[in-house]
Amino acid sequence: MHPATLAPTLGVLLAGGLARRMGGGDKPLRTIGGRTILDRAIERLAAQCDGLVLNANGDPARFAETGLPVVADTVEGFAGPLAGVLAGLDWAAANRPEIAFVATLAADTPFVPHDFVARLHAARAEAGTPLACAESGGRTHPTNALWRVDLREDLRRALVVEDMRKIDRWTARHGIAHASWPAEPIDPFFNANTPEDIAEAERLLAGAG
Repeated sequence: MHPATLAPTLGVLLAGGLARRMGGGDKPLRTIGGRTILDRAIERLAAQCDGLVLNANGDPARFAETGLPVVADTVEGFAGPLAGVLAGLDWAAANRPEIAFVATLAADTPFVPHDFVARLHAARAEAGTPLACAESGGRTHPTNALWRVDLREDLRRALVVEDMRKIDRWTARHGIAHASWPAEPIDPFFNANTPEDIAEAERLLAGAG
């Protein structure tokens, strides 16, 4: 489904994590099949959205080759993935006021499905909720989700005033739909958290041809 047939949606790749299990560094910049995981995620998400930005903290120059705007967290301290979501919502409100929705994706997700954004919108519309998230193989993926931009001030209050860090607590407040994908033969939301995961991703990529 082409982006023009959906509500205008900004894609936000969440790369703000600390990558402790990978020994530090940026997980999305690790390579599989000769390309970075981030490049693979960008290619798949760009075709589904009306523009992309990258949420990352620290020196933005390390992502210069992507050509994407790099947006740091707008909440002080390492507040977790919700801070990255808020940064994306704030960027959309300031720079793309015509956009009502943001789709976030963990930037270390190389196999994201080509119908990711369309299926989230369909689930949200059917359920009548302002939010939707992905699930596969019976597991939900709270950071791979669709968010309404006009909820950003409530999210800011939850982070700053209520010190809320769990995504599920905040989304339950507003209502969230779920869009499901099969986890076989490849889990589309496989993410590379450890060196072992990188090896597994190489194996999956080889198997997929």
